[in-house]
Amino acid sequence: MSAPNEPSFRESVDMMFNRAVALMDLPPGLEEKIRVCNATYTVRFGVRLRGQIQTFTGYRSVHSEHMEPVKGGIRFSLGVNQDEVEALAALMTYKCALVEAPFGGSKGGLCIDPRQYDEHELEQITRRFAYELIKRDLINPSQNVPAPDMGTGEREMAWMVDQYARMNTTDINAKACVTGKPLNAGGIAGRVEATGRGVQYALREFFRDTEGVKKAGLTGTLDGKRVVVQGLGNVGYHAAKFLAAEDGCKVVGIIERDGALVETKGLDVDAIQHWISTHGGIAGYPDATFVENGAKVLEEECEILIPAALEGVINLSNAANIKAPLIIEAANGPVTAGADAILRDKGTVIIPDMYANAGGVTVSYFEWVKNLSHIRFGRMQRRQEEGRHQLVVDELERLSSDSGIGWKLSPDFKDRYLRGADELELVRSGLDDTMRIAYQSMMNVWHTRDDVQDLRTAAYLVSIDKVASSYKAKGL
Repeated sequence: MSAPNEPSFRESVDMMFNRAVALMDLPPGLEEKIRVCNATYTVRFGVRLRGQIQTFTGYRSVHSEHMEPVKGGIRFSLGVNQDEVEALAALMTYKCALVEAPFGGSKGGLCIDPRQYDEHELEQITRRFAYELIKRDLINPSQNVPAPDMGTGEREMAWMVDQYARMNTTDINAKACVTGKPLNAGGIAGRVEATGRGVQYALREFFRDTEGVKKAGLTGTLDGKRVVVQGLGNVGYHAAKFLAAEDGCKVVGIIERDGALVETKGLDVDAIQHWISTHGGIAGYPDATFVENGAKVLEEECEILIPAALEGVINLSNAANIKAPLIIEAANGPVTAGADAILRDKGTVIIPDMYANAGGVTVSYFEWVKNLSHIRFGRMQRRQEEGRHQLVVDELERLSSDSGIGWKLSPDFKDRYLRGADELELVRSGLDDTMRIAYQSMMNVWHTRDDVQDLRTAAYLVSIDKVASSYKAKGL
């Protein structure tokens, strides 16, 4: 998909960093300290599979330890390499700073196609990879806390946390060594949906920013806005589902690896997800128009474009043809630095990846806190909250009866008001609050500084400033 002379993902991150720090007054030594990756570990290990030893290569990069532990996902993909991992680790540093999650940035990857192995083989490979990282303290509740990423999920995290517990039998906080675990293995409600839900909350907050909406050439609210989603994995699926079901958006295009589906009246996201899970792709789906060259659907008419899968899908070869006035980067690095410049010149507003997909690390932070506190959110206060609400309802109904007014509270109101918040509601509330505050910090820079023309630069300025403040506080 990339054009000739396209900067690599690593180069794109560096170019965007440089554009931001040129507007800051940082000492050169501190600027360099924030820029560089602290350490990258390469591990090569063998696993006996199918009667022979197979050797695998994995990476864990630590970009910044201005706060510890460091945080970042582990991806399983044949495209994993050192440059990619280091660029993603840098993004994690800035992302955590932007949403005020108290972590440094890290990232990991294993060069493997997980679809080529059955579940038992994958468990053997994952446990051995985890073993190599754990013995170097690259998985540790107080030093380095991975999470799922492309090609991994709850299952792999459960294997990793079990491997850590086997190797650290006296660590009472063992479950906090990774996040994104299944609920029954120390996970948290709302983690699977978190990144997609964060995309929804980011768009809601953007549409509360009347000046930002005007800059994008849009009006009104999310209701009725046409959306094209590239990638119906975990992030794209949840973002599309929530926007359609709860905000009135019309998902008019879905792009997958084997093509794309288009329907101006709106697509049924759940039905398409079910079709993909049973057929392995979107080809043959009956209720929409199939487009074999899925990348062309990125150029379809719509109000909101959501690239939610791969890096560099919007690049020098297609940026000039993108018609969406608003792009929200649900994936990491879907817009290259070259394409970013073209789109800015066109007036396209881009909600940057370090903010847009920060829902995952935000809820991972909540899960880590839950694991360290050894109690689920809501357990202490939920029933007390319900009891106090019941007192108010009982008193209102008594006053109505005594005064003879005869009015009654609607059953729907009573049911909703009397129900204390469970863990999922608290997680969503915390995520919504985080996304609102982070957007407002970017918005203030975007709208008040004449030298800041876009949200990405604003996001880098806010996050780099926070990282710099942390280093200064350490005495560096």
